[in-house]
Amino acid sequence: MEIKKVSIIGLGALGILFGHHLTKKMPKADLRIIADKDRIKRYKEEGVFCNGERCEFQYFSPEEPCEPADLVLFTVKFNGLQDAIEAVKHHVGKQTIILSALNGITSESIIGQTFDIDRVLYCVAQGMDAVKVGNQLTYHHMGMLCFGDREPGLISSRTKAVGVFFEKMDVPYEIDSNMQKRQWGKFMLNVGVNQTVSVYQSNYGEIQREGEARNTMIAAMREVIALSEKEGIPLTEHDLNYWLDVLSTLSPTGKPSMAQDIEAKRFSEVDLFSGAVLELGQRHGVPTPVNKTLYEKIKMMESKFS
Repeated sequence: MEIKKVSIIGLGALGILFGHHLTKKMPKADLRIIADKDRIKRYKEEGVFCNGERCEFQYFSPEEPCEPADLVLFTVKFNGLQDAIEAVKHHVGKQTIILSALNGITSESIIGQTFDIDRVLYCVAQGMDAVKVGNQLTYHHMGMLCFGDREPGLISSRTKAVGVFFEKMDVPYEIDSNMQKRQWGKFMLNVGVNQTVSVYQSNYGEIQREGEARNTMIAAMREVIALSEKEGIPLTEHDLNYWLDVLSTLSPTGKPSMAQDIEAKRFSEVDLFSGAVLELGQRHGVPTPVNKTLYEKIKMMESKFS
């Protein structure tokens, strides 16, 4: 199949970044941004900007009938996933491929409960250093989308079709035939980076150099390595070093979305990170003291939000 029509739900950092890029590469009518009517009104009045340039998006509300998309990209926060699943139903047809760029290791299976799991490709967004303040997104490194099939060792026609499309669109990508391990690696990175930068109220530069914050980050990541062995998707120190290399490429002044949420007094995805680590640790009898401390500190910070 050939991918021509694309629908994106979620105008956070990733939605804006990839949406803005695609507007320059494909016909405007073939790219749809799905949002509720109130959001659409605000987006049109206030604008959405990427690196100082106003994004020229075509918006669709969930109620509007439309031709199904060839590719649907989920870029919402985890707490908005269920609403997003409902919102995209007019955009999903028999041939639609679904990519979820959400953090964590569970969104694909949740989406697959509503739509055929075989149409959902596993995906990880990595290497971007986007910072979103209000309706303004800035970034230095676009990063890439890594994706592949649920079954290890398989590269399906759907995966190949997305690869061909991204090649045409100049979207940085990588096809991985072991996406479960890739997702666990990104989960390990998020657990370390997102939470540490949030607690230290800092930026990537703080954890790129030696010191207490970087030591905390790595200790939190090693707790994920211990859990991955119990879950049958074992990560190693080699994987940790791979993700530390990814971290080293990011702009030192950038910061993850979780830290941006805390700064803006928005509730974060902490339950998706250390919350999940603590639950898995309890299930497998694996101590996770660093993540417990990070969890408690972030919950304390959030308790002061009005």
